[in-house]
Amino acid sequence: MTNVTTTKVTTPVIEDRNAWRWGFTPQAEIWNGRLAMIGFSAAILVEVFSGQGFLHFWGIL
Repeated sequence: MTNVTTTKVTTPVIEDRNAWRWGFTPQAEIWNGRLAMIGFSAAILVEVFSGQGFLHFWGIL
């Protein structure tokens, strides 16, 4: 008779880094950074194509 032990292999739970989560979570910080990069890029493109500053383009200054 052989002594065979079976071990159950479980996969670790991996958190989805792209999930939309509220509060101070790593996912919220990732989305905050992504949206900030989009906003900054939009402001730069407005300045490049209009020849005016961002605030002048919107008539604030």
